[in-house]
Amino acid sequence: MTGPIPLGLPELAAAASLILVNGLLSLWLGLGLEKRLLVASVRTVVQLLILGAILVPVFRWEHPGPVVAMGMLMVMLAAWEAIRRTARRFRGMYGAALTSMLVGAGGTALLGTAAIVGVDPWWQPQYFIPLLGMILGNALTGISLGLDRTMDMLDDGRGRVETRLAWGATAWEAARPVAAEALRTGMIPIINSMSAVGLVTIPGMMTGQILSGTAPALAARYQILIMFLVAGATALGTALSVLLTVRVMFDREHRLRIDKLRKVSG
Repeated sequence: MTGPIPLGLPELAAAASLILVNGLLSLWLGLGLEKRLLVASVRTVVQLLILGAILVPVFRWEHPGPVVAMGMLMVMLAAWEAIRRTARRFRGMYGAALTSMLVGAGGTALLGTAAIVGVDPWWQPQYFIPLLGMILGNALTGISLGLDRTMDMLDDGRGRVETRLAWGATAWEAARPVAAEALRTGMIPIINSMSAVGLVTIPGMMTGQILSGTAPALAARYQILIMFLVAGATALGTALSVLLTVRVMFDREHRLRIDKLRKVSG
């Protein structure tokens, strides 16, 4: 058999039984994760079924409009998810995350399909949407970590930053160590993934291609492409989000404006 084996409700129900095991372990050990597991499982099923239903007409229509609209929706949701994970917020933070996602992930996905893979036309949904989705899923982690680390260091390390300013440093000179550490933090997950991929883990895209009948060597090359695109998007998106945050947190007189930050409860 060359194509993927069809999956029906019985197979999905069998897989869902593993979540039931997780719930039982949570009850036994008193972890208190039963509700979160249930909600996460239901969201997984509903969101993926909706995605599958939406992609059917998008794949059928041979027009860039639906593909671009779908891509923008994915970018917007990824930006919201990135800021939702942070412990602090500031006015205009969603715009900073959205810009970082659009430039980092969107630009990298466009580069990957149009210039590197050479898809013609570039907006073919079979290539563009899966590539964008995988890039977004990883880039949002880096951007979220970068944003959170930047605000954390500027807030908790306010004394060090203001000392540099008092000694005559500009806003950028005072914030540069913060930006460097935040970018390093945002890059750690993708670097760890690249270090373990292949020998320790088989990524989802490569697994899916092999299951669908793609030759393992070709699937490996596609996965290498994805890992490099993800690394580039994460670095670009995280750097841009950190720089935009630093810009917001200092005024024109090079004063640190911690008053712009607010902590998120819960």
